[in-house]
Amino acid sequence: MNIGILKKIGFSDKQASIYLALLRLGPSSVRELAEKTDLNRGVVYDALKWLQEKSLVDFYEKEAKQNFVAEDPSKLKDLLMQQEADLKETETALETIVPELKSLYDSGGERPVARYYDKSELNFILEDVLASCEAAGETVYRIYSTAGVREYLYDNFPTFSDARIAKGIYVKAIAIGEGGELRGLDERKWLRQNVETPTYIIMYPGKTAYISLDAKKEPVGVVVENEGVHATQKIIFDALWASL
Repeated sequence: MNIGILKKIGFSDKQASIYLALLRLGPSSVRELAEKTDLNRGVVYDALKWLQEKSLVDFYEKEAKQNFVAEDPSKLKDLLMQQEADLKETETALETIVPELKSLYDSGGERPVARYYDKSELNFILEDVLASCEAAGETVYRIYSTAGVREYLYDNFPTFSDARIAKGIYVKAIAIGEGGELRGLDERKWLRQNVETPTYIIMYPGKTAYISLDAKKEPVGVVVENEGVHATQKIIFDALWASL
């Protein structure tokens, strides 16, 4: 018998095994149940205690020996109804403390949120750049465009620059290393540095994306959503931009 339904209403594997054994065997001692289920007596005792607390098992004494017997299985419905009542009571209690918990959460300040992307998902970052700029009403974002990474970035979104231009979104790019080209509504300056482990960085409304190569030389990305991180990166970028 599939014990999955019993586990959904609170049974452990061992409790379900002992309960089913009692249904099959009828009145049984702890020793008999232990032999039938291949469980030690301590485990059997603990399981029987739980089953008794749930009114699913009872016992009687015969010849100075305890015999356990399963109650009518229809009592499983009573167990489910009690769980539903307990859940409803918990839901009501939770509603009263959520505002207090939220005030504690809000008092902790803004928390950075990080989302990770593998090679096949980098287009989601680019899509988010466009969507976030539009939502914030900003027409410019900033990037550090690094050789060694930029060639991977647009594999799953080769028309990104066309989409950006169509939306009237401008980009300032500091290119690290050789390469990089202008596509329209963009301005580029070069930082002639060789970097062994380059990271491509995109700074856009409230977020900063970092795309780099992992140990297998596969591009991976992480987007940090935090106004403070974004603002700091913008300050550093703009100061470097002005010096180039």
